[in-house]
This record gives sequence, structure tokens and C-alpha cells, in this order.
Amino acid sequence: MRHRRLLVIGGSGFVGRHLAAALVAAGCEVTVPVRRRERAKHLLMLPTLELVEGDVADAPSLARWAAGQDAIINLVGVLHSRRGRPDERGPNDYGPDFARAHVEIAQAAVTACRAAGVGRLLHMSALGAAQDAPSEYLRSKGVGEQAVLAAEDLRVTVFRPSVIFGPDDAFLNLFARMAALLPALAVPCPQARFQPVYIGDVVQAFLAALDEPAAFGQRYDLGGPKVYTTAELVRYVCAATGHRRLVVGLPDWASYLQAWMMEWLPVPPMTRDNYRSMQVPSVCPGTALPFGMTPTPLEVAAPGWFAPAKPRARYAQMRARAHR
Repeated sequence: MRHRRLLVIGGSGFVGRHLAAALVAAGCEVTVPVRRRERAKHLLMLPTLELVEGDVADAPSLARWAAGQDAIINLVGVLHSRRGRPDERGPNDYGPDFARAHVEIAQAAVTACRAAGVGRLLHMSALGAAQDAPSEYLRSKGVGEQAVLAAEDLRVTVFRPSVIFGPDDAFLNLFARMAALLPALAVPCPQARFQPVYIGDVVQAFLAALDEPAAFGQRYDLGGPKVYTTAELVRYVCAATGHRRLVVGLPDWASYLQAWMMEWLPVPPMTRDNYRSMQVPSVCPGTALPFGMTPTPLEVAAPGWFAPAKPRARYAQMRARAHR
């Protein structure tokens, strides 16, 4: 690989830890900024990876970490945000957590590239991201996406995945935990459409784009080989985990009410903004994956970690997912 020294922002998250491991395996030196090192101990076992503490939204700090790097990869994203003050709301309004994660950090990455002389920037956006989208999540993602693509002096590539699945994802595994605990599952927005993409395919797309001149200035949608509704995904997870459960699709008004009630939880599994995001189909309008890649079917990858296991095997799986 030509780009061998990389700064990965958001490298301690779900996608980040998989990508960091793949980069290290490819012989790269990886720097991952984190707010607290103790929360990213699972990365310390990677031999050519360095953890640094600090605020990734701080442009001077980001420029300091970017010095001597060949490329910056920005993976930062959040699903929930506090609401902004009413006087701050405008046509592209979004809460402060969305603003920081999706817009300010994207802008800081561009500034850091210019200050440190780093010409290559890869950025993670989302399918459906647009400045006029119905949800704050998608609007802020759209603004951040445009901020990096506007940097025409840099070699920028943007990826727009549908929901990403893998052994430690926060989407399908949420359904799996619910199926293990509840006799029936009330599914919000049961007809919302997704094109789940395997984490391994997302990682390979980043690796393939890194040194590919044809990827400069491009946006790539990332999806799997098949489109599912929310209800279909929940039924699949129930079957894959060996739980026979009643799956009830909620009508639109009940889906909104459920999201509003869940917002009051300390860690909400769903909010009204998530409800609004689900009104936009998370599907690829064209080819599911770039660079001639063949997408991995959900039914091929998921049984490896969803299949019912004996107690000893389940204990080993839990240790692996906790990176112990």
C-alpha cells in the first residue's frame, strides 16, 4: 500500500476497530485519537497502532496528529443528539451532538489535512444523507459530506453505507437481545427498507479506495445483495437465533409514539429522529458495492454468530465480543 501511515478518526467504534485491524494486518501504521484510552483497550493489542488522547473536533490537535500521515480516515458518527435551542434552528437544523460529530469533525478533518499537508481523505457518510432530509441525523450527515467533497484541493472519497451488520453491530444484535428476552416483538416502521452491508465488505471498500486514483472525488453507496424491511430483518434474526417469537408491525402513529417514549430512556434504542430517518429507504440506487466487489449475503455471514450455542460456546462468544 502506498498510503501506509494513517490517522483514523472514530477508530474505536464498530467500523473503526474492524478497519484498524485490517490496516495493521496490511502493514500500515495507524494512529487513533480517543477521548479516553481506557475505553479503547481492545485496540492496544494491534502492534502498529497508537492511541492518542484528545478532542478530535479540535482542529489544532487534529493537525498535530495528522503531521507525517499519508491519509486521514473519518468514521465518526452518532445516532442520537440533544436538541438544539429553538433560536438556532434553520433549514439545516440539527442538534449539537449531530453538529459536532457529523459537521464540525468533518470540517476539522479538512482543515487538518491542509495544515499538515495530507492530501488523502476518506469520509464515512450514510445512505440518504442530504441537507433537505427529514431527520437531523441525515441532514447533518449531508452537510458533513458536502463539506469534505467541497475540498477540491484534497483527494477525497466518500462512502455512504446502508445499515452495517457484523458480530458486534448495534442493529441486528439489538433485535437478537430483544428476541432472547421478550415473547413478542413490537416492530416500529415495519415497512422501512434497508440493504444491510457486511462489515467485512465495508472494510474492503475502504482498503480498495485508499490507493485508487479513480476513487478521488467520488461518492460510493455501500449495500448488500438484498433489500429487507424492518419486519423481515426482525423475523430473520429470531429464526437465526432459534427463538420463535410473535413479530408485530406497529402502525405509523404507534411507531412515532414508541420512539417518543424511548427518548426518555438513559440510552434510547430509538428516538423520533430515528423514526424520521427510517422514512427514507436506506437502499442503493445502483450497484451495491464499488470496485467490482461482490456483496456478502446476510444469510451467509450472520449464522456464524447468531446460531444457538451451548453454554460453553456462548461464554467464549461473549468474551470475544468483549475483546477479552
